[in-house]
Amino acid sequence: MVLLPAMLSACAATDEGKPITFTDDRGVASQPFPKNYRTEVVAFLKTYLNNPVGVRDAAMAEPVERVVGGRQRYVACVRFSARESDGGYREPRERAILFVDGRLDRIAETAEPCAGLAYAPFPELEKLTR
Repeated sequence: MVLLPAMLSACAATDEGKPITFTDDRGVASQPFPKNYRTEVVAFLKTYLNNPVGVRDAAMAEPVERVVGGRQRYVACVRFSARESDGGYREPRERAILFVDGRLDRIAETAEPCAGLAYAPFPELEKLTR
């Protein structure tokens, strides 16, 4: 029992000392376009938001390739106002949704990768339920 954590950590180590990542990709090479990005973003935000019901002012920018953290990524940006716990709303906020190898990887709270993108209405997000 005592040796089990040590054995598991040895399995997690790589030969080159690189950290393990579930999104190991081609780095700066061109990424594939995320084909189902709208569906993936809606599904992700349904679990990401504390209260997915009552989202207002939802808009989305089509995915574009950007360098984020030194890596080439497709980035789709969303802007919306989510209902707060007190029932009120804040000003709309932008969030960058990053894709790796055509799949949703993570959300970034920063709007930096979204600079200069054109937004279109995103009614699917406003129709979320619990």
